[in-house]
Amino acid sequence: MKSLEELKAIREHMKRQMDLRDQSSDNIRVAVGMATCGIAAGAKPVLSAFLEEVEKLGLRNVTVTQTGCIGVCRLEPIVEIYVPGEEKVTYVKMKPEMVPEIVQEHLVNHRVVEKYTIGAAE
Repeated sequence: MKSLEELKAIREHMKRQMDLRDQSSDNIRVAVGMATCGIAAGAKPVLSAFLEEVEKLGLRNVTVTQTGCIGVCRLEPIVEIYVPGEEKVTYVKMKPEMVPEIVQEHLVNHRVVEKYTIGAAE
C-alpha cells in the first residue's frame, strides 16, 4: 500500500494531466491519432510525451487530446496541432524524442518544425 502522501501526489499528477485534456476554444490543441494503426505505430508513448512536456513547461493555453483515424496510416503516428486563427499543422512519423523540440518550437516559440511535417515526409 502506498502512503497517503504518495497517493496524494499521484492524484495531483493525474489531475494536472486531465486538466491538459480539457478543451477550450481559445487553446492551442494537440491531437494525437489514436486509432488502431496509430497505436500500433507507437502513438501512446507520443501522447504521453506531449502530456509530460506540456505539464513540465506549465503551458496552460495548450490542450492535449486524442483523436481517431486521421487517414494516412503509412505516416503514423500522426499529430495535428490547431492554433486558433491559423491552418492546422500535421506532424508525421512521430517519436517521443521529437516531442520536446515540437513543444518548444511550435507551441512556445510559434515556429513550425518543418522537418517533421507531412509536407517534408512526402
